Amino acid sequence: MIAVTGATGHLGQLTIDALLSSGTPASQIVAIVRSPEKAAPLAARGVQVRRGDYTQPETLKAALEGVDKLLLVSSSDLDDRVGQHRHVIEAAKTAGVKLLAYTSFLRADTSKLSLAADHKPTEETIRASGIPFVFLRNSWYLENYNPAQAVQFGAVAGSAGNGRVSAASRADYAAAAAAVLTQPGHQNAVYELGGDQAFTLSELAAEIAAQSGKAVVYQNMPEKAYAQMLLGVGVPAPMAENLADADAGLEQGELYTDSRDLSRLIGRPTTSLREGVKAALQG
Repeated sequence: MIAVTGATGHLGQLTIDALLSSGTPASQIVAIVRSPEKAAPLAARGVQVRRGDYTQPETLKAALEGVDKLLLVSSSDLDDRVGQHRHVIEAAKTAGVKLLAYTSFLRADTSKLSLAADHKPTEETIRASGIPFVFLRNSWYLENYNPAQAVQFGAVAGSAGNGRVSAASRADYAAAAAAVLTQPGHQNAVYELGGDQAFTLSELAAEIAAQSGKAVVYQNMPEKAYAQMLLGVGVPAPMAENLADADAGLEQGELYTDSRDLSRLIGRPTTSLREGVKAALQG
């Protein structure tokens, strides 16, 4: 059986969709969630729904019973993420999981970005566990950008200068996760994942302008000013700081990769900037 943690989140749901599309029987997929009632649509499709909470280790043993392959989707709770992940890894070892795929961060072992800080120790814990692994080191999501908001305000704001970001869609990353969980030959592999065609935020603004017919420009800001702007629109302080730090790192190449690992895993080109903007503007 194949289990996916965080299965009611965006990436988890898309991974289950990709598994089903690949021919994996619903009865052989386990959706591990904190709130099973929120996973009713998955249960209606025949997927097994089990309760498992990263912060409650006692729930994870039963959740992983009989599981052969596991996708550990990194926690969105920034409070002791490494500890949360350790609980899942320990439960996976106890359950005899034969392959543990982990959604990590681009070049997690060397990245200077604050968003990567929890991924390096998590990878180290997985290696130390002895469980065969796959590290899916994801770059940025296209969905992190908000073209409709850019149209509303006439600007894409950031502090990335002319840096290039190798963004891809969540569906692309989910398809890669499904591929390593269903195909042979990925044990102990490390994949640096990102879109085939990197772009600058100025190019993002230009694409939004072209598709919307509205004037949209890129507004480059100092990192601290960008963080303050994010705080001003309601982004919580830790995330505002992380996002501003990520933009500053983007300028230094921290979110760029030319590996093409992602398109090779999914067997097709990754979602383009044009396609991503079109999907976002269509809602």
